[in-house]
Amino acid sequence: MRDQFHEDLDTITDQLVEMTRLAGSAISRATTALLDADVHLAESVIEADRHLDEIRVQLDETAVDLLARQQPVATDLRTIVTAMQMSTDLERMGDLARHVAKVARLRVPDSAVPAELRSHILRMGQVAGRIVASCGSVIAGNDVNGAARLEKDDDAMDELHRELFQVLLDERSALTRLQVLDLTLVGRYYERFADHAVSVARRVIYLVTGEYAPSVDHEEDEDAADLDSLTQA
Repeated sequence: MRDQFHEDLDTITDQLVEMTRLAGSAISRATTALLDADVHLAESVIEADRHLDEIRVQLDETAVDLLARQQPVATDLRTIVTAMQMSTDLERMGDLARHVAKVARLRVPDSAVPAELRSHILRMGQVAGRIVASCGSVIAGNDVNGAARLEKDDDAMDELHRELFQVLLDERSALTRLQVLDLTLVGRYYERFADHAVSVARRVIYLVTGEYAPSVDHEEDEDAADLDSLTQA
């Protein structure tokens, strides 16, 4: 019975790693669709998000079943509960990649990114891809040191996000109001993608050490506030 239990735990870990792979593929392809105004690629990202959602549902069902049948305690209980929390973060990362793809699709046949900001958005996409790849390695190996290093990549994303906002707020900018709106949302999507990866990394640290400093996430409220302020500007 315990052997099956630990096999099920290993399956949950494999599902989490697979979710990082899918999220990484999604953000990479969404970035390309955004820069190249590729509607077919954007559609494929949007459609593929369903698979990531399905894995999250399967993982949660397995976890709930284990909680009911095995009544785990101590470390095993922490592993199951933390895995469910990580799956939520990873699903949200897929959703954010889908949002980027939707912006790309909305502006076809034009690109939502003006020529002067293409390299900047490309760097944001590259950092996002690097972060989620690291996230998968951290989960697979319960790598506390890797989890700590991952936050440095998040710092790089935060800096890129700040630099983007400086451009968007520059009164001398030739960007249209629509471009400012699109790039504000896209910038937030990349930043939040990285934030969720950091959240996963912190949960791995908690899983291994029992120490975890939770961060409060008000992304839905902040996204709504950003959109409201821009539409009223």
